[in-house]
Amino acid sequence: MEKIIHLVGLNHRTAGVDVREKFALTNVADFEKSLLEACPLREVLALSTCNRVEILVVADNERCAGIDLAEAVLAHWAETCQGDPETLRSHTYLHAGLDAVTHLFCVAASLDSMVMGEPQILGQLKTSYRKAVETGTARVIINRLLHKSFSVAKRVRTETAIASSAVSISYAAVELAKKIFGELTGKTAMLVGAGEMAELAATHLLASGIEKLFICNRTYARAQELAKTMHGEAVFFEDMVEQLKGVDIVISSTGSPTAIIRARDIREVLKKRRNRAMFFIDIAVPRDIDPDVNGLDNVYLYDIDDLKEVVEENMSARQGEAVKARAIVDIETQAFASWLKALALQPTITDLLGRAEEVAGRELAKTLKRLGAVDDETRQALEVLVSSVSRKLLHEPICFLKRRTREEGTAERFIDMTRRIFNLDADQVSPDAHLDRRTLEDETIDCECCREDALQDPGDTEPQNPHDDDPQKPEGRD
Repeated sequence: MEKIIHLVGLNHRTAGVDVREKFALTNVADFEKSLLEACPLREVLALSTCNRVEILVVADNERCAGIDLAEAVLAHWAETCQGDPETLRSHTYLHAGLDAVTHLFCVAASLDSMVMGEPQILGQLKTSYRKAVETGTARVIINRLLHKSFSVAKRVRTETAIASSAVSISYAAVELAKKIFGELTGKTAMLVGAGEMAELAATHLLASGIEKLFICNRTYARAQELAKTMHGEAVFFEDMVEQLKGVDIVISSTGSPTAIIRARDIREVLKKRRNRAMFFIDIAVPRDIDPDVNGLDNVYLYDIDDLKEVVEENMSARQGEAVKARAIVDIETQAFASWLKALALQPTITDLLGRAEEVAGRELAKTLKRLGAVDDETRQALEVLVSSVSRKLLHEPICFLKRRTREEGTAERFIDMTRRIFNLDADQVSPDAHLDRRTLEDETIDCECCREDALQDPGDTEPQNPHDDDPQKPEGRD
């Protein structure tokens, strides 16, 4: 059954922060489940970050006959965010088939990021994938596609220098602060939010000589944890505005759906500061800081789109490496295409029998070499023997795959498992693939068995009688 892969999205190139915050997905799991219910889809994964929102879907041609799948996804997305469908449509892009695969690989490898080579997007993609597995909206194809994207990202980092001297959004924010104030020595900063972006910003601020660092977060315990690590001071969220009177630089990166720093609050803060300049960088989407703050005297407010200039200054050195990285992406896209094509039953049966004949032939050659000279009759008898044994060993697995295909219309999960058990796609398996997930830096779900458990359909059990196919039935008649 032919599969359709679509990716619909918007990012920092196609939409400004005002549009991105309007169509950000604040509850990705609920969106994925509701989209599956609203559209004839098999699988869904949504990624929502400060710079992009992308929705990856997998469907069957038969179920989608006569349906504009991309339009259906866009309509549901707009409805979920209570936004204008035309506005959303004018800022989105669509990738289908292998173009969607290539795009996802580029996203994972940070070739499509505002800061090429930054590592945060890979972590965000892994988190989105894990949640989709937990929700049950990611199954065989997205499972394979996402793990392939992780390995592509690893290859790009290992085989190119695209990540060397890479800058992050947090780094760019601090560089912008240095342009405003000159030197940061003696300045006081506050981070609003205590996530990964805030932690990176804290590291860069301290390296730039900041005198005092405050960490403010809705969860005070998390603020304390980060403050302890960064030798800063934790601030209760309720005390944030009062504390701002002694702060020169504010970098905000929370997940709040609405603004948490308002113009009227900052107006009062400025009076207490005797109008000493304040610098705000809002790297959250949706934005944390009311844009009207920028209209106040002695206030400099920048959002994530304003950081592009700083980022672009650091891009030229990585363009050559990007060419090498895209060559890797192209190779891996073709490998995924071959796997996707092989998900049909007959190619897998052919590959399985071919692998068995290859192994049997190789072992027969070794045996004949040890035996020395043998007559033609003996040679032919041995050839028939090894061929017969290999085919009979594979008969039950092949019957099982045919039976599941006949009963369910597709056996793609079992076909995928078979291809991996016998390594029919010649994948390179890491020698540490058996280790506990806590020791593996780049795996989201650590081993193939765990992945299948995560994707297992609770109602999916084997037949009572595993031998209900006649073992003597000719293969072509099943």
